[in-house]
Amino acid sequence: MGREARCSVRFGRQSSAGKAMLETSGILFRGDFRLKIPFGGIKSVRVVGDDLVVKTAEGTAWFALGPAAAGWAEAILNPRSVLDKLGVKAGMLISVVGAVDAGLAREARARSATVSVGRLLRDSDLVFLFADSATKLGRLKTARNSMRLNGSVWVVWPKGGPKLDEDGVRRAAKSAGLVDVKVVSYSPTQSGLKLVIPLANR
Repeated sequence: MGREARCSVRFGRQSSAGKAMLETSGILFRGDFRLKIPFGGIKSVRVVGDDLVVKTAEGTAWFALGPAAAGWAEAILNPRSVLDKLGVKAGMLISVVGAVDAGLAREARARSATVSVGRLLRDSDLVFLFADSATKLGRLKTARNSMRLNGSVWVVWPKGGPKLDEDGVRRAAKSAGLVDVKVVSYSPTQSGLKLVIPLANR
């Protein structure tokens, strides 16, 4: 979701100014105290004046977000789908390789995208490379050459895995002539990093 704001928060008897962040898994606040509210623990969300009011089993948090409160409430109540976060649109040419997520291919086709599973298509708008180790990133150069100049590659890997992490993906991307522009939580167990060709090389 990627929203953040300086604000004050009241939670029970605690109150503090600090930084609130709306992440893919929930709301995080850092100030004189820390507060983490996973989306699964939210019982209700409403806007009262300029406050975002989030009710949980542990209590109710009041985030003084000002005019941004309504936008935060909308984002929490109606979150973007994974396909929206990944930029999948109708009419796109999409290649999916690696340990393929069958659900991704099925949902992309439902959006009228053309999807190739297991084979890289020439002039792909998006390439999804699923990898669980650094050796699986060897296809990045081929993926770069298969996509459109303004296309992108999403590398998806297991969170907290011993064989691959975000820094490892970035190193492989640099070797393949790509730069990272966005990271998402692809699923509760997987992270995704978006890679593109640098503007100077397009």
